[in-house]
Amino acid sequence: MAAIKSSFLDKVLGRIGQLDTGGLQTVVQRLARERALLETLFNTIEDGVLVVDENGSIVYFNQAVTRLIGLQPSAEGQSLNKVLPEVDWEKISGLDQAGGSPIVRHEFEVEYPRPRFLRLYAAPLDGERAGSSGVALILHDATEARQKTFDAIESERVQALTLLAASVAHEIGNPLNALHIHLQLMERELKRGREAKPEGGGLRFPRKAAARHPTPDVRRLEQYLEVCKGEINRLDYIVTQFLQAIRPAPLQLKLVSLNEVVERTLGLLRPELDNRGIHVQIKPAKQIPATPIDPTQVQQALVNLIKNAMQAMTRGGTLTVQTGESHDTVWVSIRDTGAGIPAAQLARIFEPFYTTKKKGTGLGLMIVQRIVRAHGGRLELDSRVDHGTTFRLGFPRHEKKPRLLAAALEA
Repeated sequence: MAAIKSSFLDKVLGRIGQLDTGGLQTVVQRLARERALLETLFNTIEDGVLVVDENGSIVYFNQAVTRLIGLQPSAEGQSLNKVLPEVDWEKISGLDQAGGSPIVRHEFEVEYPRPRFLRLYAAPLDGERAGSSGVALILHDATEARQKTFDAIESERVQALTLLAASVAHEIGNPLNALHIHLQLMERELKRGREAKPEGGGLRFPRKAAARHPTPDVRRLEQYLEVCKGEINRLDYIVTQFLQAIRPAPLQLKLVSLNEVVERTLGLLRPELDNRGIHVQIKPAKQIPATPIDPTQVQQALVNLIKNAMQAMTRGGTLTVQTGESHDTVWVSIRDTGAGIPAAQLARIFEPFYTTKKKGTGLGLMIVQRIVRAHGGRLELDSRVDHGTTFRLGFPRHEKKPRLLAAALEA
């Protein structure tokens, strides 16, 4: 992209050696007026304008930047990494090196002076190389637009959940029918066992003999009981998922170590993991700080993800659970060695009722997403076909609270 230059400045530079003192004074005055006009325009627009030199130091910013990220006049000359640690200056300064578009787009959240979701657009000042003369950064406040998007998504989900009654009635009907039939079969077998007596007058199935050597009738009864228990568990799971999806509980925040929640969750699921022959690798952070989270709901999210991982690996495989922290976040990742999720399905896996499992409800990942969002956290997904899937849940290290500008406090 060719650099854009001022036609007035081009003319001046072309004959600057021919100007006398009065001519130079006229040029300076005109440049000063143009600068004042540009500053007025920049301070009027709602988007933040931030100019950084080739070393990553701030050389100019408008008033909107102060409103968006709380930057004060004394910040001029400071490093961009210090002011906005969320922005990768190395990536921006080398945005022209890869041979692609010279414009970088980035989204991030800030907590000061109050929580906001910002979109950043960065472009080299000369239109070609970011490292040669600096970078212009445009900060756009997308908080309201993002919230509207979330509200629209939630509205669609609520509408979808209103259709859940018919779906749940159908799902509950199948296991209830199976329970009814098998209970009838059990009743007939028991009745037949009472009525059938040998010549000696005793029951056909002596208690001790039946315990040592179960007859075919007893084995059939045991099979019927296993079917009933399995269908009851399935019914309980469906109802539980339904209630959690349609009536989310408010957060009960406590200062808890994420490692403790992970350890408790794995202890709960250990029998099922062992039964499936799944090898578990645990990689906890050595010193992870206590974090304001709802341990019950976070455990619920982890249970859903680990069960999904178990089902993705069918029999065997490796489940890796890792925790860690960054400057403002603690996180836990769940990685499996299953078949992965095809790209065509990735966009839909958080939709209610969408499932790739034969007996899934399609509500598990929706509940996980809702729990992470309620904490103000972030849910990341990385899946590759034939290589497995990784879910990463990030939670703020500190409870989010609005803060005021320093200038306002001094006033």
